[in-house]
Amino acid sequence: MFNNCSEITHLKLGREVAERELKDALNESSIKQNIVDGKELTIKNKNTAIEVAEPILFEIYGESHIKDQKPYEAYLIDNYWVINGTLPIGMVGGGFLIIIDARDSKVLKVTHYK
Repeated sequence: MFNNCSEITHLKLGREVAERELKDALNESSIKQNIVDGKELTIKNKNTAIEVAEPILFEIYGESHIKDQKPYEAYLIDNYWVINGTLPIGMVGGGFLIIIDARDSKVLKVTHYK
């Protein structure tokens, strides 16, 4: 029995297909078919980098805590997005830091300074 409208109107491929796709993606030969080649940037601008970073940071530190650190600083350095939270002048404490590979979206570091 269908529980909601999306199950009626959308074809789902299922877990088995997902498992095959994962196995194929982990296979070295499939890399040739992948548009993520480790050379070209997939995260090309600051806004996209922040859109990738925020859900990760929200899950770890809480959405309101992270949003309180706006405006964020975001720099593309040697194919890596280095994104920091900022604090008002005079406020004691520290902000978050997240580093994301702009070529494949791999998170290299997540921390929060005190």
